[in-house]
Amino acid sequence: MIIHVDMDAFYASIEERDQPELVGKPVIVGGSPDGRGVVAAANYAIRKFGVHSAMPTSTALRLCPQAIVLPVRMNHYAAISRQLREVFHRFTPLVEPLAFDEAFLDVSGSLKLFGEAEVIGHRIKNEIQQEVNLVASVGIAPNKFLAKLASDLDKPNGFVKVDPQRVQEFLDDLPVGRIWGVGKVTGKSFQQIGIKTIGQLRLLSREILDARFGPRSGEHLWKLARGIDDREVVPDRNAKSISHETTFATDINDKEALRSWLMELTEQVGIRLRRHKLRCRTVHLKIRYDDFSTFTRSQAVEEPTNSTDLLWRIAVKMLNERLPNRKLSIRLIGMGVSGIDTSTLKQKTLFDEETNETESKIDEVTDLIQEKFGNKSVSRGRSFGSHRDKSKHRGNGEQ
Repeated sequence: MIIHVDMDAFYASIEERDQPELVGKPVIVGGSPDGRGVVAAANYAIRKFGVHSAMPTSTALRLCPQAIVLPVRMNHYAAISRQLREVFHRFTPLVEPLAFDEAFLDVSGSLKLFGEAEVIGHRIKNEIQQEVNLVASVGIAPNKFLAKLASDLDKPNGFVKVDPQRVQEFLDDLPVGRIWGVGKVTGKSFQQIGIKTIGQLRLLSREILDARFGPRSGEHLWKLARGIDDREVVPDRNAKSISHETTFATDINDKEALRSWLMELTEQVGIRLRRHKLRCRTVHLKIRYDDFSTFTRSQAVEEPTNSTDLLWRIAVKMLNERLPNRKLSIRLIGMGVSGIDTSTLKQKTLFDEETNETESKIDEVTDLIQEKFGNKSVSRGRSFGSHRDKSKHRGNGEQ
């Protein structure tokens, strides 16, 4: 059985935990509206105003002028993510992080030791609440797709288990938009042929799906409509690649917003590499457009690296090369690395030795300072415009 743990409004919930006076108030974690900042996270109090992640901060403040905007504290969130992982590893070594705030756990080999998956899921929720003082939503199912879908159904503080014998009953009445990868354009395509639920999608043949969406997407839709997903849970230490991606609540085409999100994803990947003393040989960029088409690009690095700055320079170069060529909105952006190298030694040339050492020191100091001191300690300038806003910002102009 697979458990998917997803923290509720992770960044914003951490800020509320650390500053209890924020509880119940509309809170945004992200960049300043003065510098084309972007909302990285929005707490539940502000979501009722229509504010969501990836939205320009200036737009969010027009919807909710009384919002409190806080800077992103990436390494502080990474430190708390490590606490979460310590909880997960008490129950299984098979933990696959998707981001700082979510992970898959394969507990199939842990049932005799800890009891049924449902018991393990409740223990994980309770221990996170008691030790980290944060709320998690949990989905339990026979595979990763179903577990992730289940964890999202009853947020916040959700707990949903999918009975392996009743998968179709679980899926059939859900909106077709719950299928991973079905965005606005694909949703309209389904509407045109009268498909509103996953159950209705399941009745379509592979031939129809292949003809309308192409063989690859057709197979993807056909399998997920039947709850079929054979992907395994792969821990970081066994991974051939490490990646992070985000699917936007609303499709976006703002270049600065995309660059800001790419910076956050790059920071997360860099932190995971350094945490496990790994380096990579190739950097990957992934973009999914609102018409379901997906663009991928890769670039090799000269020497294995875990430098956030180098990873960022390569990733943003690939993004900049792509942005002028398409007018479609983007619903997903991802950044990853492969060619994982576990060697702690690194060959240096005469000309890059000083640069590599400087970048390594910057990463090391940034990781340590932000983990220890958190708020307002240090941040990378390109991340969510945080270099323009180091203090709490209120929509009415008070700071």
